[in-house]
Amino acid sequence: MIPYGLQWIDEEDKEEVMKVLGSDWLTTGPKVGEFENALCKYVGCKHSVAVNSGTSALDIAVGALDLPEGSEVITTPFTFAATSNALLYNRLKPIFADIQKDTRNIDPEDIRRKITPKTRAISYVDYAGHPCDIKEIKEIAEEYNLYLIEDACHALGASYYGKKIGSFADLTIFSFHPVKPITTGEGGAVVTNNSELEERARLLHSHGIDKSATERYGPDASWAYDMKMLGRNYRMTDIQAALGISQLKKLDGFIEKRTEIANLYNELLDNIEFIETPSIKGVVTSGWHLYTVLLKGVDRDKFFKYMRGNGVGVNVHYIPIYNFSYYRNNFDICSTEFPITEEVFKNIITLPIFPKMEFTQLQYVIETIKGFV
Repeated sequence: MIPYGLQWIDEEDKEEVMKVLGSDWLTTGPKVGEFENALCKYVGCKHSVAVNSGTSALDIAVGALDLPEGSEVITTPFTFAATSNALLYNRLKPIFADIQKDTRNIDPEDIRRKITPKTRAISYVDYAGHPCDIKEIKEIAEEYNLYLIEDACHALGASYYGKKIGSFADLTIFSFHPVKPITTGEGGAVVTNNSELEERARLLHSHGIDKSATERYGPDASWAYDMKMLGRNYRMTDIQAALGISQLKKLDGFIEKRTEIANLYNELLDNIEFIETPSIKGVVTSGWHLYTVLLKGVDRDKFFKYMRGNGVGVNVHYIPIYNFSYYRNNFDICSTEFPITEEVFKNIITLPIFPKMEFTQLQYVIETIKGFV
């Protein structure tokens, strides 16, 4: 089975992890701070809080805004459930806006239509590694005095008008799951240029306690600390951080590989009539976390079953969030409000793409697709 995504771990990565395993600090140690600093330097932001998953990063980012209970946050329904679940964790109400067909990203025009007096923030997702129309979204946020959260779990290493994703929104989220641009096994991070938001996010990621373990360690350290917020244990380990530091050095190379594969797909799929390849806007550099196509005149579920049956690990990204039982049972949302999301969902399929993918594997995917006819 050729998977739709796969990590690339080399000997250097393993060596860095082994160094930590032989050290005194397996967690709450110096490697976490080192990784946070490296991430800030890479994306061009001032502050970073490393955590144990992208979902945890979303939770503390939303929590750091400290919005009144019941506030509305506009977001996309075409994403993994964690994006809107993080709003629910913080007793906020997700308001979904439709997407654009070409990029699968949230539509700024529909964001504007969904704003009410209760709207306090916009949480947008850079789908498949393709940055959103950030300029238009920021203009809306400034006009209505809204916070911006950028769910860039797909887009570490991507850029918008030549600038790395990570400093456009008030808070930006990254994920380091194995299929993401880089991996720490599981892991995530919140990055920001706002020191007040960083302070609250850092408190929330470690029980709300105001002093770290290293600050309470050593001959001159005090045992005293204060719990200032109701936080959780979302800390990243030094083992994960060491892997992240090593992986981050390879990120640009990973994206080059992904881009090469995406370009080959575009070329080799161009003459297949029932396949519509993805679009890239000229002002962005995509991270190509996913390579998705739209099927035309073909039953998506039959195509899915055929490809899986022939060893190609295609997938579907994503089931619209409002289709899940929890959301149907707790929110009055009608799918007819989202015609583009529905059209895309019924026809979308994810093809394998990962840096370690070999050309022979890509050829096999193409030939299998042709064999479906």
